[in-house]
Amino acid sequence: MERDRYRRELARTDPDFVVYVPRSEEGRDAENQHFLVVPTLTGDFLAFWTQASWEASADQRVVVSRSADRGESWSNPREIDGPSEEDPEGTGLASWGFPFVPPEEERIYCFYNKNVGTGDVRGADTGRLHFRYSDDDGRTWSEETPDLPLGGAALDHPDPEVPPTWITYQKPVVTPGGAVLAGFTRWASNAYHPTSKNAFERESEIWFLRFENLLAAPDPEELRVTTWPEGRHGLRVPHPGDPEISVAQEPAIQPLSDGRLICLMRTLKGMIYYSLSVDDGKSWSKPRILRYGREGEPLLNPIAPCPIYRLEDGRFLLFFYNNDGRANGGWGPGDYKRNRTPLYYSLGREKEGAGQPLEFDFPRYLLGSDGVSVGPMGRTEVATYPSFFEYEGEAYFWYPDRKHFLLGKRMTDLLY
Repeated sequence: MERDRYRRELARTDPDFVVYVPRSEEGRDAENQHFLVVPTLTGDFLAFWTQASWEASADQRVVVSRSADRGESWSNPREIDGPSEEDPEGTGLASWGFPFVPPEEERIYCFYNKNVGTGDVRGADTGRLHFRYSDDDGRTWSEETPDLPLGGAALDHPDPEVPPTWITYQKPVVTPGGAVLAGFTRWASNAYHPTSKNAFERESEIWFLRFENLLAAPDPEELRVTTWPEGRHGLRVPHPGDPEISVAQEPAIQPLSDGRLICLMRTLKGMIYYSLSVDDGKSWSKPRILRYGREGEPLLNPIAPCPIYRLEDGRFLLFFYNNDGRANGGWGPGDYKRNRTPLYYSLGREKEGAGQPLEFDFPRYLLGSDGVSVGPMGRTEVATYPSFFEYEGEAYFWYPDRKHFLLGKRMTDLLY
């Protein structure tokens, strides 16, 4: 891309922070996504993301970068894990890392999907739950990568040696009961659903990892994780063309003030769905359509991430695309090259009584790509797989722009 145009595209979403700019539109660092930023106990910011030549390419890896000045400048990314020279081609990938910084503890964790050489659906998504940890505020990382159990399900390959196909896309949350909970999407093995064409149509369910003793600073070998809900199936939302198949993906979890948990998910119906847990994430209600109010219109969204965050003042912040998949000439929820721009946000408040526990205000425009493509796969999407946090009076939104540039935006003035 001509350099002046490249600079214009970098500035198109009007970012306040520039975390990473690839060397060019093509190359080993051209695809940057799944962008999770966290503040550490020292006040530095750590950015974790999945980097590759293109999504799911053989060089896909999890990397981390550091800012010591609240996001104004960033270190060169350092690889946490990825394929080594000894790995056979197409194996060893590390993907979809999700960090956790325990309150008042020095250790920092990065959990991720590690391809261990056994193929099934897609090498980037079929793998074991591994992690590395840092005891020096994220400056160096452990060499050991413990393999944690991920409970089995009906959708998995019948051979237990074949890992499941799964992704966690948001940072874990601390539950009211003191566990650490991460939601994940589980896709059907080729042995279970061999005719599916893509990740949107393939049978999928919502599941949850409960890290039972993570807040107790255990020895890494003693970390206990359980998989919920009990049984052979997770949360399901019927496929609009085949109700026997479930398409429920990309869970985002937040605690409510009454001790319950709410989980939002993307679906193939052009709408966001939600589920509730009253027992700290062990069991969940049947997913329902998320509405602006209990009797209001559905919140529309293609099959794209719809993360939700609890603000420090008790309100909730939802990011979504405010269309049913037909925006910008899209043919339906799965037309991701058209319907994942622009990005909107809505503020929610808790509501007492039975039914949906949150009500949302009108959607507000945040940013967009104007349909201009960038990067190795010609993407137009903005802010898919982002992250958000509040820190010392400021609200920060971190987002991939067309899964190429990694950027940030201050939202304090928009929220308060």
